[in-house]
Amino acid sequence: MSEREGRGGRNGLANGQGNGASRGEAKPTLRLPRPVSVSIHIAALVLGAGALYFGMTLFLPLVLAVLGALTLSPITRSLARRGLPPALSAPVIVLGLALALGVGMLQLRGPFGEWVARAPEISRELQLEFERLRWSFRAVEEASRQVDEATKAASDPTVAEVVVREPGFLAAASTGALNVLTTLGLATLIALFLLAAGDHVHQRIVHVLPRFHEKKTALRIVRDIERSVSRYLLTITLINCGLGVAVATAMWIVGMPTPILWGVMATVLNFMPYLGAILGAGIVGAIALVTFDTLPSALLVPAVYIALTATEGNVVTPLVLGRRLDVNPVAILIGVTFWGWIWGPVGVLIAVPILVVVKTIGDHLPSWHVIATFLGGPPTIDEDEEDEPPPRRDQPQERGGAERAAEEARPRALAGE
Repeated sequence: MSEREGRGGRNGLANGQGNGASRGEAKPTLRLPRPVSVSIHIAALVLGAGALYFGMTLFLPLVLAVLGALTLSPITRSLARRGLPPALSAPVIVLGLALALGVGMLQLRGPFGEWVARAPEISRELQLEFERLRWSFRAVEEASRQVDEATKAASDPTVAEVVVREPGFLAAASTGALNVLTTLGLATLIALFLLAAGDHVHQRIVHVLPRFHEKKTALRIVRDIERSVSRYLLTITLINCGLGVAVATAMWIVGMPTPILWGVMATVLNFMPYLGAILGAGIVGAIALVTFDTLPSALLVPAVYIALTATEGNVVTPLVLGRRLDVNPVAILIGVTFWGWIWGPVGVLIAVPILVVVKTIGDHLPSWHVIATFLGGPPTIDEDEEDEPPPRRDQPQERGGAERAAEEARPRALAGE
């Protein structure tokens, strides 16, 4: 071998060692300062909230469809195990539910339309009832009236007064009903396609991830979200239906008109945490004031309603759902406020399912551990761990079983030598 070849071999070996050393070194990671990182996260939250607020027409049907598909997917998967493919079971389930809801709405159209037609009359009667309680505010009203008269007298008579007339109640209600029906129809169609696709969506999610452990984590998260959301929504629906039956029976016993309507109202409003019970008690209380002649009889109706909803919220639901789907009440209030501001009453209805989805994702991702801990219910503390005092610094700690076995075996080995 020539001297030039020897030098080339040594240089190549040195270059190979250098490249191997450079490949073995960890690549430096860019760590942003904490104020910059916090500012980026806050900006992302603000931009996301703005996108959800202004894109409600696009995002709301998608979210409703995903929640509906997650709720009904265990049923379609169970039917698929029995030989009925999702392409056939999904239309049957979705169209059957839509038909049942349509028939129920047609049955309640008469009583609901009657109360809507009586809304002006009920408003006048409520004003007469509250007129009796306004005697203590006479002085304030008189002062306000004198201020209004002085303002009108001092105003320029040549300036025309502009009065903005808002659209009537029926016109606003019809427009809102049309928007709700459009959103529900689009969400139903998207949910139908998601259910008919079966596990194809899950396979696409897993396929796009590059690493095997990421595929396993994503599949586990999707399965757990499906199980948690379906369990929560199906259980809450059954509980709310039971509450509706109890409210309808109680309203019939106390003599309220159209008790079935109030039972259905209680079922729907109970999907709104905290707000549904207050709103329902206020509605039945207002109807009771214009229905019964005496005040004790009228106050009995909202009292019974509040008692039934309190029993459901504090006894029935915690016993049925258990602690696995327990959500922090403070997180529920924050979620209801946020989604109610973003998407109105529909946002209030879906606030808790969205929190369940976020909590399920946080249980699997270490980076979301803080969020999952905040969304979870109150932690349980073992009494033995609570009563056990912490070890002192001068007290030797108990060693593990492997360490004790090694120390016991060491003298025997030395003796055998």
